This record gives sequence, structure tokens and C-alpha cells, in this order.
Amino acid sequence: MRIALFLIIFFNVTRGVADDRPNIIFLMTDDQNVRSLGCFGAPGVKTPNIDALATDGVAFDRHYDTTAICMACRATVMTGLLEYRHGVNFGTGTTGDGQMKRKDWEESYPMLLRDAGYRTAFAGKFGFTIEDTSEGGRYPENDFDAWGGGPGQTSFVTARNKSMAHYAKKYPHATRSYGAFGSDFIRESAKKDQPFCLSISFKAPHRPVQPDPLFDDVYAGTHFQKPENFGREHGTHFSEQSRQGRQYQRFEEWHYNDSYDEVMAKYYQLIYAVDVAVGMIREAVENAGVKHKTLIIFTSDNGYLCGSHGYGSKVLPYEESSRVPLIIYDPRSRKKNDRCNAVTGNIDLAATILDAALGKRRHGNGTSLLKHYATNDDQQRDRIIPLINVWGPEQVFSLGFVKGEWKYIYWPYTGDGMKPTAEIYNLKEDPFELHNRINDKAIRDIRVQLEKDYADLVHDWTQQAIHYPHYKKAATIFTPKGM
Repeated sequence: MRIALFLIIFFNVTRGVADDRPNIIFLMTDDQNVRSLGCFGAPGVKTPNIDALATDGVAFDRHYDTTAICMACRATVMTGLLEYRHGVNFGTGTTGDGQMKRKDWEESYPMLLRDAGYRTAFAGKFGFTIEDTSEGGRYPENDFDAWGGGPGQTSFVTARNKSMAHYAKKYPHATRSYGAFGSDFIRESAKKDQPFCLSISFKAPHRPVQPDPLFDDVYAGTHFQKPENFGREHGTHFSEQSRQGRQYQRFEEWHYNDSYDEVMAKYYQLIYAVDVAVGMIREAVENAGVKHKTLIIFTSDNGYLCGSHGYGSKVLPYEESSRVPLIIYDPRSRKKNDRCNAVTGNIDLAATILDAALGKRRHGNGTSLLKHYATNDDQQRDRIIPLINVWGPEQVFSLGFVKGEWKYIYWPYTGDGMKPTAEIYNLKEDPFELHNRINDKAIRDIRVQLEKDYADLVHDWTQQAIHYPHYKKAATIFTPKGM
């Protein structure tokens, strides 16, 4: 396939035919709750540029990260593979933390687009390394035409990010420096007769809490309305296993319980800087004269609980942690200011990008979302989007899924007086997950079907998991007795 694409591009260039394939801009934040954008109904939040992107395109209201933690999610976004197939997460695998197999990286969307003649760039938190002969793997800075990425979590101080240090004088806070990097790359690429793919991975609003002081006045003294499921009293129906990780302690450790307005003001201030950077990038697209052929995708690597149900942080399979914003703007479509209620996942993003650029509608475990520009109806009502956690203490390992209006979660841990348990939520009737329906006789037939779907998911895991002990063991853990 790569040879064929190369020959097509070479033939077109030698004939003087302009390459009219769309440009791709992929923007991803870190730890962004879906309730943090005006276009997703967040009260009191100011995100005019991202809201404008949604007005120009389609907002996806039921988009999930199949693993709600940064490293695994980023690997899934790049490849379209579920975590148990790529094996990239903290403390997993046999080659060290967070190393992606070379064969998987070669099938990632940046590498496939590069091979197909796209000019490529990456900036921000990359999140994992590529398997290499050297110890510890490598960051793929030489695999891109322009590189502004960094190792580990990177820093909010631009000067500390080696590849971005030349932006530090004008943009001392990293978030806007990525906006500047993107703007420069867009201007440079627009002068060339080849399409481009720009990927920016913002550190914000990840901790540490270091928002850009330029925006200190944006939320000063603001009171924020809490969600309906805020507080410990709205989490007593959750499994005991879910309270064993640090997510439970962080409700108090991070002061959601007693300083909610102050904590959220800083969180939203971090996101406000991202919104400014998005505005910089969109302005660059407009000024470069490529708006008509530049597709933009905006999303996050996981959500954030922000005190819902009495939890903080992420990882858990509940809505605030696993469901994230997704906006797609495709200038080739006349569809504007629309919503999509189909259940989608981060496994779909690589396929979406490859569909737009190369007409490849499936990739890894994912399918292109561009079809939703034709209709916002859920054409795959039986489709299952897995929700995976095999990170952290084994007590909080969980495997679940979303299917239509239902969510099913299985908690396998036994010990310390706990027994394996499951939870079922009807997300249409109960979007805040306040009523566990697992023992509701009125949905007995639905429960039987969801349990069958769960068994099929475990079977797929068993058959397809990467050959790392961590994932082979997890498949055994997730198999209930009698399955």
C-alpha cells in the first residue's frame, strides 16, 4: 500500500498536478473534563475559540477514551489499537515502561501520512517511546519534519522544554508556545505543494497547577455550579474496589471538598490558555489561505472526575473520567453547528484521520467518524466501546463498556473482604450515574445480554492481547467464574 501511494504522489508531482488532499490538525489536551467547555454546557466557563470550532463543525456528545490515562490513550490514538493490543502503559510490557512496538509505530497515523507524502509535525507531550535497540526506547523526533515534542510530562515553563526553548522569550508559558509552533508550521507548510498533518498535545490542564499568569483575572472570584453528582454522598453505590485507588483520596487531598471554586478556577484557567492557542492556530489557517482544505480535530486523552461522586483524578470508568470532548471540523462539509449522539471512542481517531487523507475508513480497532457528517444517527447501535483499567493497584482494575444507552462495569478484585461485583447504568435516563441497575429485575433480559457482551469482550482480549504477562494475566482476572 505504501509503495502504491508513493507512486501515485510521484506521478502527480511529475505531471504538475496539485496535491489537493486535506490538511489535518489534531489537537489534544491532557486531563480535560467534558464539563469544561461552553459548547458542552459548562456553566461559567469561557472557551470562545473552541466553542467556535464546534459551531463550525460537529460536537460528539458520547465520545470515550478506552483507557482513561494519558500514556495508553495516546498510543491508542496514534494506532487505533486497544491497550491490550499495543501494550503501552506505565509499568507494563517486557521492554520497559511505555514502549511501543516498532511495527505498531510504523502503522500509526503520523507515519502512514508521512509515507504518503504528508509534511508532518508534532509538539507537546508525546507520552511514550518507540521500541529501539538502545535501552529505554526513543522519542521519534527524527520521524517528523518539525518536532516540538518532549519526554515525560514536559513542563509548563517553555524554557525547560528543549525543543521549544526558542519560543520562551515571547511565550514563557508552554501552552501558548504550542499555539506559536503550530502557527509557524502552518505558514511554512502552506507555501509548499504538499498537504500537512500537525499534531499538538497540550500539557494543560494536567497538574501541577501552574496556569499562565497572563490570564489570572479571567476567573477571579468566580463561583462555579457543581454537577448533580458532586460529593461523597453520590458515590456510595459504587463498588468498594473503586475506592481503593488514589482517585478516592484526591477528593480531599486536592480540595474539591472544601475549596471547589478556587480549585476549578485554576483548572479552567489552564484550559482558557488552550483556547487562546486554538485561536492562534485557527487564525494561522485563515491567514495562510488553507481554511477550505484543513480538517481540525479537538479532544482530550482522558477526562477528570473533579469531585463527582467524591473522587478526583481519572482512570476510573465513570463518565467524568472516561468521556471526553470531541469536536471535528471538516471544511469540505456544509454541515455546521451539529451534535452527534453516536457512541464513539479514541480508537476511531486514527481511522478518521486516515479516511480524510487517504480514504482508509478502518484502522486497528477503529472506524472513521467522518460518516457522521452524513448523519448524526447512531448507525451502529450494537457497537461496544471498551473501558479498560489495568493500571495502578490491582484492587481498582476494571473492565467495562458502553453499548447504546447502557454502561456495564466489572470489578474483579477479591480480597480484603471484597467480592467481584458489577455495575449497570442507563446513561440516557441517568447521565450522572446515580442509580446502579445491576439488581433491577425490570432489566433482567438486558443484564443477560450485557453479561454476554462482556464475555465476548473478555474472549477478544484473550485472543488478541499482546504477548506481555501483564495483559495475559489481566484476561484471566477479568474472566468471572462460570464464563
